[in-house]
Amino acid sequence: MLRTHVTSVAFFAAAAAMTAPVPACEALRPGPAGVVTEVVDGDAVLLDTGLVVRLIGMQAPKLPLGREGFEAWPMAEEAKEALSAMALGKRVRLGYGGEETDRYARTLAHAFIAGEDGAETWAQRDMISRGLARVYSFPDNRSCLAELYAAETEARVKRLGIWTDPYYSVRAADRPGEILRRAGNYELVEGRVLTADEAGGRVYLNFGRYWKEDFTVVIEGAALRLFATEGLDPLVLEQAFIRVRGWIDDRDGPRVAVTHPEQIEVLAVR
Repeated sequence: MLRTHVTSVAFFAAAAAMTAPVPACEALRPGPAGVVTEVVDGDAVLLDTGLVVRLIGMQAPKLPLGREGFEAWPMAEEAKEALSAMALGKRVRLGYGGEETDRYARTLAHAFIAGEDGAETWAQRDMISRGLARVYSFPDNRSCLAELYAAETEARVKRLGIWTDPYYSVRAADRPGEILRRAGNYELVEGRVLTADEAGGRVYLNFGRYWKEDFTVVIEGAALRLFATEGLDPLVLEQAFIRVRGWIDDRDGPRVAVTHPEQIEVLAVR
């Protein structure tokens, strides 16, 4: 039986939306503090200390930010405006939950914004709970995801923010043609796993009978080691109804490469 990290860290579904609010994540290492002097977009800010902070654990709608030919995602300006109203000119303290910098030398952290009454606003959870960002994690930065998934579920059930726009709709795994048209995009896809197979050091979760055409989830060796560390066996996901999130590519049909267990939400085991 699958031990519930694929069911505990990522199994929230509609039931989590009805639970009491969860406290801010406490499993973080203390980081530096500073004042937000600029909001770059919906998930990045600049501090007076010179740090560029990527708010880890979430993905807000993207702006071009000088990238030629890049079109802004729907509600990108709204996300930036909301983060600006929340954080600009405010003092924040940072908390680390994994790797502290990325290849662009940005600081990867959770941000807690000081309020006038002494209370703090957890920026990631606030943005996600308002439907202005999605949960987005990395294999080397996986802290606080339970709280963020719960916030996302509630926003999606209430159809807040991005969850009213078809651009962000959860895709159906049994419609591979529609998923394929989203190749190159970050998507949420849900459906029932028809078969779970291991071959060549990888695990394949197949959602249809024709693996060269149907939607597939691929779990590579490095990711399988993370599953094993958590005591998880993805092969038991056969016949489970799941939601997976990741970047869509086209290799023998549409697929998502899973790099860590938290990309999978188990909605029903059979």
